[in-house]
This record gives sequence, structure tokens and C-alpha cells, in this order.
Amino acid sequence: MCASKIVCLGGGSLYFRRALPDLLLNEDLAGSEIVLYDIDAEKVEFMAVMGRRLAERAGTGFSVRASTDKADAVDGADFALSSIGGCGAEVTRDVYNSNYHNADIRIPSKYGICQVIGDTCGPAGMMMALRSIPAYLSLCREMEKRCPKVVLLNHSNPMAVLLRAMHKYTDLNVIGICHGVQEGIRYAAEILDLPVAELNCRWIGTNHYFWFTEVKHKNEDVYAELMRRVAERQAPKGRQLSATLSQIYGHHIVYPSDDHIVEFYPFLTQVPEGMGQLPYGMTKSLKSHGYDPDLPALSSDPPSAEVRTAFFAEYQELLDQTELPEVQDNSITGEGISSLIAAIAKGRRQVHIVNVANQGAIGNLPATAEVELEGVTDASGVRPIQTGQAPMVLKGLLEKRFVWQELVADAAVKGDRNLALQALLVDEMAILPEKAEAMLDELLLASRDLLPQFFGE
Repeated sequence: MCASKIVCLGGGSLYFRRALPDLLLNEDLAGSEIVLYDIDAEKVEFMAVMGRRLAERAGTGFSVRASTDKADAVDGADFALSSIGGCGAEVTRDVYNSNYHNADIRIPSKYGICQVIGDTCGPAGMMMALRSIPAYLSLCREMEKRCPKVVLLNHSNPMAVLLRAMHKYTDLNVIGICHGVQEGIRYAAEILDLPVAELNCRWIGTNHYFWFTEVKHKNEDVYAELMRRVAERQAPKGRQLSATLSQIYGHHIVYPSDDHIVEFYPFLTQVPEGMGQLPYGMTKSLKSHGYDPDLPALSSDPPSAEVRTAFFAEYQELLDQTELPEVQDNSITGEGISSLIAAIAKGRRQVHIVNVANQGAIGNLPATAEVELEGVTDASGVRPIQTGQAPMVLKGLLEKRFVWQELVADAAVKGDRNLALQALLVDEMAILPEKAEAMLDELLLASRDLLPQFFGE
């Protein structure tokens, strides 16, 4: 395969402020066309202007254009790169301070369910998926008609359930891209006081929720030393929960940040004192992700012309400040998106960290489970590398996550309220079933305009 057209779905997203420069530096992809697709014409044109400016400086022959026409954007694409939020099309608000996500956080809080980020699992993660999956499947159906051999690289959350929906309900080649494992390896290297490039690690898990099973330095097993240092050192702020759980389960959590890890343990944030007293110092993290329980609910009114003007002034300033990096991103320290695309385009064998269907890579987990692991590239995409067996305790923790992903994917496609309720209860929130039902109905109603499948519309 030779990459000639790369379409960026949600092309006005600030994610492409990072991904575009990385792509433009890759000489293996020189001469390719990049199409930025978005439903907001004004926003995506701003990004296209930045892309053209950087393409000229890179001198690699890329062309960059914007499009609001879905069929035009994906037609004949070799690769698609997605960064689409699950909270509607409000251009002046990101996914974490949209009206929809605000409701995802506020409504469960009335029932004692406190969430910090809410983009991976829990009630908010489920709602984001229910809103996102129909939009993704619509794009996938267009790509099945116009570019059936496309390789779709997804960057959006909730990663695993989006992948499960696309793998189950489409025939496209879909791969998930994240940086959580890379961040965890860097953190382990910091604890061990070793160069990150010299660590050889194995891990088992799903997006944002995985554990090391092996850590070596120049073929020497240093896992026991890592665990010893984690136990003896005082965990820094934002990583206290991860350190505690690592000791309890006997395996070091790869993704070190508590704000994502706590999403998988909703009962830990169900405290009588409310959101202002979240454990492990996570109240600050809650506010940093766009939610402040002390502020009134966001207005549902569309933004005024003045608000849009102010937003685009700031947006333009950010894009104007963006320059080409000195070196390309790589899969050891970052997502390595351009090197992954180039490896597949050229049929080059390389190892990358990806989110894919398990397909037997972890022997005692379901074949359809969406896992994050190392994979080997070739001209057809990425094949997961055999990773061994999941230890019993990790197998038990993960299987619940895979069930949740399946339930939410099916609920989104079928508009099935009972499947959504089952997903809520699989999360083991400390809440009575009848209260969970009432909470679910409030959540669905708050997103009604984006959830016609649940209301027979």
C-alpha cells in the first residue's frame, strides 16, 4: 500500500495541532493528500491554514485541505485518523466542558456517584459512548462504500467501547491509538532511575487500565525492584491510588494517573461528603477536567457571536504558535502516529503500541476483547503480539470491563435501555437498582437530541 490520501475525522480538533506536524515530517508519506473533515467549516479551515503553512515549511510535498462533505472527505482514503468527541458539535466547548458531559457528571452526583474524568467507563463514559457510536458507525458506513480498504486509526475516548462497536458492526480495519502505556513506561523508568529506551516491558489490560507483567533492563528482571521502590517511596500527588492498588494486586499499574484509574473503581468516590472531599486528592483533578461542583450548570443556549469570536481568536493564537517538531514522534515516548501509518503504507515490520481485538494474544481472555498491547505492522495493518496469560486476579478484573464494553456497544446500536442499565450495574456502583434506573432515565433524557435510537425517533 502506498499512502496517497489521509483523512482526519474531526479535523478541527486540537488533537491535530499535534498529529498534523508529525505527519508532515514523515518523508515516507511525502506527496500525500491530507483532508481535514469537520462539520464546522470555520473551525476546520483554521486548522487547514495551519497545516498548509507547516507543509510548506516541511518541504515534503503534502497537500492539506478542509472539507465539510463526508463523502468527499473519505472517498478513496487510504488512512483515516479520528478525533471526534461524543458531546455534540458545540465548537466553543471541548468534550469536558460541554453541556452534555456536564450533565453526565452532575446527574450521577445527585445519586452519590462522583466521577473525575468520565471518558472511559462509569455513567459518563457510557453516555459518551452512546452518543459517539452512532456518529462513528455512520462514518464507517460511508467508508465501507467509498474506501473499504482504509485503515482507521481512532484517538477518541471511550477508546475500547468505540473499537468494540466498530469491530462488531463494521468490516473496517480499525486500530486504536493512545499514549497511556508510553506514559507508564516513562514513569517506571523514572522510579528505577533508568533510561526509558532501555526498558523491555510486557503488560496486560485494556485502554487506561493495564498492569505490567514483566519489566526487564538489558535482559535483567527488574520487576521486583520496581515493586519494592513503589512500596517504599511516597507516591506523588495524583498517583497515590495507583500505588495502593499496585501493592494490593501484586502487579504494577502501568497507567500511573489516579484520575483515570479511579474510573474503574466507582465505589471509591462515593463518599458522604460529596465531590468536594474526593479521596487521594482528586478534587483538584476533577476541576481541572472542566467540572466544578460549586459552579452553576452550563447554559444550553447556543454561543453568541461574541463568544464564537473570542473562541476563534484564542484558537487562532494556538495554531499560530504551532511549529514543526525537531523530530518525529515515536512509539516509545509517544503515539508515533506518522511512523505507524508509514509502516503500514510501506509494508514495513515494526512494533507499535496499539488498541486492537485480542485475537488470542492474551490466551485466557476473550478473542473479541479490546486490549492495548504491542503489535507488529505489515501491509495489512497490525497483528497483536502474543503476550501470555493474564494472572487470575487481573483476568477477573478485566473480564468485567469486556462485558461492560459489549453491553454499551450493543445498547448504543440497538437503543436498548435495559442493556444500558445492565452496563451501569456491571460497574458495581454503590447504588440500588431502582435508583440506577432513575439516574439512567435522567441521563438519557439530558442527551435526547443525540440519542434518537432510545426514544423511537
